[in-house]
Amino acid sequence: MNVYEKLKQLELKIGDPIPPGGVFSPVRFFGGNLAYVSGTGPDSCGTTVWNGRVGAEYTVEQGRQAARAVALNLVTCLHHELGDLNRIKSFVKLLVFVNSSPDFCQQPQVANGASQLLCDIFGEEVGLAARSAIGVAVLPGNIAVEIEALIELKDA
Repeated sequence: MNVYEKLKQLELKIGDPIPPGGVFSPVRFFGGNLAYVSGTGPDSCGTTVWNGRVGAEYTVEQGRQAARAVALNLVTCLHHELGDLNRIKSFVKLLVFVNSSPDFCQQPQVANGASQLLCDIFGEEVGLAARSAIGVAVLPGNIAVEIEALIELKDA
């Protein structure tokens, strides 16, 4: 199925990309058909909507929602960089950072929000990536979740 048809079915919209918050490239292509996506946060139209720590200000379910928002921003970034999301062959790896309270240890459950959204949009064959979920003491701007991704593109 066409990725854009699936986005429409899921009532998800691709907006404007979030401008980089520093001196870096949002996506770096390498090896002919690979792309590394820089750390992406849960900004929405330039306003962060998920500030705080999971396990303190946010529950696991709210953390999952934040991870889902990050995954949609990641897809938005890829759309703008690639021109066509149907060029994605697979999400190879996700690295999910969760701004966690000291006693919080359910980072994988939070990361499931991002993984599930990618599977919903792209199907498991493309969207189900290898993954690490790591708890950290703080993230830039006090965002709740940040995600990096490695993707493989279809041959041109």
